[in-house]
Amino acid sequence: MTWLTWPIRVVAFGLWYVWALFTSNFAVLKDNLTPGQDSTTGIARYEAHSRTDGELTLIAALITLTPGTLTLGTETMADGQRILYVHGLYAADPEELCEELEDMETRMLHAVRRNGEVQ
Repeated sequence: MTWLTWPIRVVAFGLWYVWALFTSNFAVLKDNLTPGQDSTTGIARYEAHSRTDGELTLIAALITLTPGTLTLGTETMADGQRILYVHGLYAADPEELCEELEDMETRMLHAVRRNGEVQ
């Protein structure tokens, strides 16, 4: 990856995120407009791969902006590991929510880091 592909990766992530917003909006809207509740709420402890405060803030904001999810808080461990606590409206399984969060963060980091390296 070079800095030449960086703008393309940012645009690709933006398009992916718009699609994620659309699908999550649809799920929440459907749940609110139809009888009964499909939501199964839960809280997950997610170990983030973000290295800087800016990256952590961005992923926390993207999570909160996505309907059905909310970043409750962050924590930095003594070894520098960054932790996000996330509430999910449709998160019966915390591990599944963590997998979705990891997918979002991986895509975001691939887009925002100029070299495209995630790990």
